[in-house]
Amino acid sequence: MYAVIKTGGKQYRVQEGDILRVEKLDTEAGKEIIFDDVLMVGEGEGVKAGADAASATVTATVTDSGRGQKIVVFKKRRRKNYRLTQGHRQSFSSVRIDSIKE
Repeated sequence: MYAVIKTGGKQYRVQEGDILRVEKLDTEAGKEIIFDDVLMVGEGEGVKAGADAASATVTATVTDSGRGQKIVVFKKRRRKNYRLTQGHRQSFSSVRIDSIKE
């Protein structure tokens, strides 16, 4: 069985046992979290989407949180003596999918 959930403005296709990196969640490591925003649930040939999947929930456990690798953002306008360098590190939470309930 799989489900499509929405968290942090992104959509993820998950199955039981999957480990995901999602946007930072306000939950400590080891705590359980329930994703209520389920867009689709599928099992074999049968697929439920939209209003049919609205009652489904996905339960997950937060395993870790941290920050990703640093990326460098470099902007330049040629012949204008304009150069700008910035860096960014995105915060994430790592979650393990425990169960999918319809």
